[in-house]
Amino acid sequence: MIDVHCHLEQKELHERLDSLIPKFKKELVHVISSCAHVQDLEKTLEIYKKFKPFVKICIGLHPEFIKELKEENINQVIKFIKAHTNEISAIGEVGLDYHWIKEPEYREKQRDMFVKFIKLARELNFPLVVHSWDSTPQAIAILEQQMMQNHKVLFHLLQDKNCIPSIIKDNWYISIGPGLLRSKDIKKIARDMPLNRIMLETDSPWFKQEGQEFGIPTNVKLVCEKIAEIKTLEENYVEKQTDLNAIDFFRIRN
Repeated sequence: MIDVHCHLEQKELHERLDSLIPKFKKELVHVISSCAHVQDLEKTLEIYKKFKPFVKICIGLHPEFIKELKEENINQVIKFIKAHTNEISAIGEVGLDYHWIKEPEYREKQRDMFVKFIKLARELNFPLVVHSWDSTPQAIAILEQQMMQNHKVLFHLLQDKNCIPSIIKDNWYISIGPGLLRSKDIKKIARDMPLNRIMLETDSPWFKQEGQEFGIPTNVKLVCEKIAEIKTLEENYVEKQTDLNAIDFFRIRN
C-alpha cells in the first residue's frame, strides 16, 4: 500500500524516523510526505534524500497559515520547487481553508496564493494536491477557471460528498483517510467515488487510532479494509487499484 499524504517533518514522526521507516517498509511500498510550511522546506528535502526511494515528497503552503505568510514566503516556496523538480513528486498541499479562516480579506489572499500554485503546476506539468476544508466548491471553481480539467488534481481528505460529480467530470482524484472509520459522510464518499479515482492516506501524525500515541502511515491498512467493506470488494483488489492510482498520479518509477 501507499500512504499518499502524511507529514514526516512533524515532530512526532521526525524524531523517530530512523526506527519508524524500517517498520513502515514492512507494510508499505511508498510514503508520500507533504511539506506545508516554508520553515520545513529543507527538513523535508533532507528526509527525502535520506529515505528515498521509499519516501516521496510534495511541496506547498497550507492555506491555514495565510495570516503569517508574506509574499516573499510564497515566492521562496515557488523558487524551491523550481530548483528541486527532480526530487519533488507533486505540488501541495495547497488550496483553501474556510474552516479556520473566516475573514474575507484572508480568504481572498488564500485564493490568490492558490492560483499561483495552480499556475506553477501547469507550468511544470506537476500533479497538484489540494486542501479544501469547508471550501471544496470554491476550490473546484478556481481550478476550473484555471483550466485544470483533466490535469492531475488530488483532493486530499475530501469531506463534501456533493462535489463528487464535479470531481469525476473533471477527471480528478480524492484520497481517503482514517476519518472514514467514523464519518457517515466520508463513508458515502467512499461508496460513491469510483475506485480508480481513490487513493489512501493517513495525514499522520494526525488521526491517531486507539492505543497509538500519534497517527502513522501504516494506518492506511484500516482505510483499505473499510473501503473494501463498503464497496463489497476484496481487500487485495482495493489495495492494488489504489496503489496503481497513486503510482500513475505521482509518476512513481521506483
